[in-house]
Amino acid sequence: MIKIWAKVMKKGKIIRQYTFEREGTIDYSEFFDYLREICENLDIPTPVLIKPHLFSYAKYNTVKFTADDFMESISFDRLVLENIFI
Repeated sequence: MIKIWAKVMKKGKIIRQYTFEREGTIDYSEFFDYLREICENLDIPTPVLIKPHLFSYAKYNTVKFTADDFMESISFDRLVLENIFI
């Protein structure tokens, strides 16, 4: 099972959070779809996903998106995705 804890952070505090769950194992070719669904549920814009983001998530089980990763302006500091191990 895939479980990703998404946190919208502002000044070091969580202002919104969402836990994404899906059956099966993680498929990095579908990671953008996971990210898009997470952002829709958090009601925030979807950031640009590049290879370093995928590598960070694969290696460290976490990825951080800052204002530079979004095409639109955002009202928070960063979006953090963390893998939740079962």
